[in-house]
Amino acid sequence: MADKELNLIEHLDELRKRLIISVVAFFIFFIIGFIYVKEIYLWIVRDLDVKLIVLGPSDIIWVYFTIASVIAIAGTIPVLAWQIWLFVKPALKPIEQKISLSYIPALFILFIVGLCFGYFVIFPTVLGFLVELGGQMLETNFTADKYFRFILHMTIPFGVLFELPVVTMFLTSLGIINPYALQRIRKYAYFVLIIIGVVISPPDIMSDFLVAIPQLILYEISINLSKVVYKRKLKKEKEYEELYEDEEENEEEYNLENEDNASNTEKPE
Repeated sequence: MADKELNLIEHLDELRKRLIISVVAFFIFFIIGFIYVKEIYLWIVRDLDVKLIVLGPSDIIWVYFTIASVIAIAGTIPVLAWQIWLFVKPALKPIEQKISLSYIPALFILFIVGLCFGYFVIFPTVLGFLVELGGQMLETNFTADKYFRFILHMTIPFGVLFELPVVTMFLTSLGIINPYALQRIRKYAYFVLIIIGVVISPPDIMSDFLVAIPQLILYEISINLSKVVYKRKLKKEKEYEELYEDEEENEEEYNLENEDNASNTEKPE
């Protein structure tokens, strides 16, 4: 009982250490993002025909914190993934350690790809559509607060959702899920993803459609990638079993030979 308690305390200490490192990394990237907020801000609003306005001093600091937070999240993802891998590493087999480690760069890359997809594809399409609805009837002005909230709704969810294929492959490689289970729950997953798309997108049909469809495509991609990983996993397990059986047979033959030799040497002349 004492050994179990000691083991639990060691695991909690290790978890606390990994969390502290991740939090420190977040604040470091946050400070870096805060330093370069002006350059990032000017790059984001470079194509706007109007100048953003603020309704109070708090809006200015909110813009600073928003931009710095996005930079911090993007920079912390590989650090957090690395810390999680170090935490679970002792419980993984050597082959699982190697496979899971290879997913860490993909997490960061896909998060950035998701942000770019949301910013360069979804965001201008939805924004253009909504501005066109006003036409000549309304004069368009954007507050910094509303504009950046709109950008966050169109980018951050895709950054997270683009992680789905990598997470699926990782969980499949560990044997936690398999592609056939994902296929069985497809209709429920579709329903949940559509609900998420409606919640995170602006309240209009086109936005809901543009956000929900990529999510469904990502789910199908995740299933296909899970199949590839699952087949490779089964193949490696089969090879390992065959190798193990061969080793057992060789060991049995070796033991039998030793027994025969021992019995021959014990025979009286």
